[in-house]
Amino acid sequence: MMLLKKRFASDELLSMRYLNTRMALTEKETLHYSNLEKGYEGELTFDLLAESLKEEKLIINDLLLEVSNSYFQIDTLVISQGMIHLLEIKNYQGDCYLESDKLYAVNTGREYKNPVYQLKRSATLFRQLLQTLKQNYPVEPSVIFINPEFTLYQAPMDQPIILPTQVNRFLNDLNKSPSKLNEGHRKLAQNLISLHQTKNPFTALPNFQYDQLLKGMYCETCKSMLVVIKKKSLVCGKCGGAEKIERAILRSVGEFKMLFPERKVTTQSIYEWCNTDLSKKTFCRVLKKNFIAVGSTRDTYYE
Repeated sequence: MMLLKKRFASDELLSMRYLNTRMALTEKETLHYSNLEKGYEGELTFDLLAESLKEEKLIINDLLLEVSNSYFQIDTLVISQGMIHLLEIKNYQGDCYLESDKLYAVNTGREYKNPVYQLKRSATLFRQLLQTLKQNYPVEPSVIFINPEFTLYQAPMDQPIILPTQVNRFLNDLNKSPSKLNEGHRKLAQNLISLHQTKNPFTALPNFQYDQLLKGMYCETCKSMLVVIKKKSLVCGKCGGAEKIERAILRSVGEFKMLFPERKVTTQSIYEWCNTDLSKKTFCRVLKKNFIAVGSTRDTYYE
């Protein structure tokens, strides 16, 4: 098994983490953020299980592709000798049931999006993309429910659904399928990675303004703002976690750049954003060391 594209937290998830620490999210926004975290956690859980794949296979995570002006996401793509497995990972929890192709929670009756629909759309668009690339590999899509605390009642046997109790068997079956890859498989994989779209049009962030966000540095571990400077570290008064000051500043710069890409990174802007008991000289030193300075002395900014 060769992992060609690792999985990282999406820009949307990172932005929601930052905003959750610095502003009060609405109930709807909090639910959206929670779903993003759960989804990512489920994908990481599957990634650990997928490390058991031994036969020659290429794995590509988190692909965002576009065909005929339609975007679609693939959580995990597994390229083997004679088949491409297109996997949608779901970290749903609790008891659900399917009725008339609709997914409902048993206790509340709340309707969820049926992931099989999403998967079938992605599979159709992916096959179209393969045609444009003049490739004719068969594609097998599957929805993988990864959470052991999930139960699905009335699941039809003809649907591409892998339940929590079937995940290990699914991976074992993949392992048992002989797979020898050639240059064509590798070229296809690299082609797909090159087509990955870095800007996600599905991103949905709350409306926020710079002035309304809480300024300051916070603990990386527990997100508490109760931090103090001790020697060369940022120490949390809540959980006791410690982080080197330079690393904490760089983390804050990354946060600033993601939330406000239109604003320039300057000593003054980061000093105000971090709003902590550190001198401007400290910020200037860290920025000079880790970024390229642009402009004259007074108007210097960093890239």
